[in-house]
Amino acid sequence: MLENEILKEAKSYVFNLLKSSLPSQVVYHNFEHTLQVVEAADEIALAEKIKKSDMELLLLAAWFHDTGFINGYENHEEKSKLIAKEFLNKKGYPEDKIAAICNIIGATKVPQKPSNKLEEIICDADLYHLGAEDFKEKSNLLRSEFEILCGKELTTIEWYNENDKFLSGHKYFTDYAYNKLTAQKSENWIKVQKDRKKAIAKNEEILQKNKLKKAELKRKKAKDERPERGIETMYRVTLKNHIKLSDIADTKANILLSVSAIILSIALSNLFPKLDKPDNSYLIYPTLFFLFITVLTMVYSILSTRPKVTSGKFTQEDVENKKVNLLFFGNFHKMKLEDFQQGMSELMADRDYLYKTLMKDLYFLGIVLEKKYRLLRIAYTIFMVGIIISVIAFVITFEMMQNAGYEF
Repeated sequence: MLENEILKEAKSYVFNLLKSSLPSQVVYHNFEHTLQVVEAADEIALAEKIKKSDMELLLLAAWFHDTGFINGYENHEEKSKLIAKEFLNKKGYPEDKIAAICNIIGATKVPQKPSNKLEEIICDADLYHLGAEDFKEKSNLLRSEFEILCGKELTTIEWYNENDKFLSGHKYFTDYAYNKLTAQKSENWIKVQKDRKKAIAKNEEILQKNKLKKAELKRKKAKDERPERGIETMYRVTLKNHIKLSDIADTKANILLSVSAIILSIALSNLFPKLDKPDNSYLIYPTLFFLFITVLTMVYSILSTRPKVTSGKFTQEDVENKKVNLLFFGNFHKMKLEDFQQGMSELMADRDYLYKTLMKDLYFLGIVLEKKYRLLRIAYTIFMVGIIISVIAFVITFEMMQNAGYEF
């Protein structure tokens, strides 16, 4: 590599400048990159047979081309020119050569548009890593730096897209760089495309997993929003108790009906045939009263067990307004299956509606039970009081018959 006093001073100045002033976030465009560009520029220039005087300009431009990063990413080429001018002016470097060096530095701006051989060489040297085996490592450093300095975070797929776009549009300008680096650059490009496909496939897999996870979370949430076990148990036990109480009421009514029917049949078969005799005329009123009590008891027993069936119809408006209890068969037995299914879907999808329907079902079961037990109590009271009065009536009747001289 060409070395002289101005180049040594430039190297030392750039090293100290980047060491003291370059932000730590600049992990790619640092002194190591600058040194690699200088070495690559020297390598290409020697192969392209650049004369010594031009070599000096090229290497000075290479040393200063990224020094502008100490003042930020934006327009760092222009900032690099100012730093190079300030240094070279202090060294008394010729103005025309300083201008040439600035032009070489400016050629590194992407998209690169070199206008002479020296500019072509520094452009190829600056992007030398595109055709190097360590391209991926350099690319990762460049990505980290870009995201920090530009404040724009890229996904892996977006970064691969940027690399693919850049590699597809890039070309080396010098014959030496083209011949040496193009093959490896093509390999790097192919790797980028493969990595991009893998990243897309992985992203699709992650999206699918997230979709399944969301579905699972949604299912768990829906499960969590269902009535809690304690509430379900309460409704189940209460409903079971209601049904048991209803069965007890029906059993009691059946007992009373059976007893009354037996009494009625005995009275009709044994007592009634004796009433047509003049001697038994005293028994007519007690017997009729006894039969009336028996029949009245049977009527109330039947009323307590008589089922009531409602219209069996409801409208979609009733469902939307939550006015119908779909858990009771009497409300839907005349409806079409499709309408009933739609109504039940509405019920199951609305937790509040479901709770209120269960409450309504329990409430009206309670109303029915109250009616059953009220009628049953009346029936038992009539039967009990009627039996007592009937027995007293028959005793009085027999006493009156004895006093009248009738013999039994």
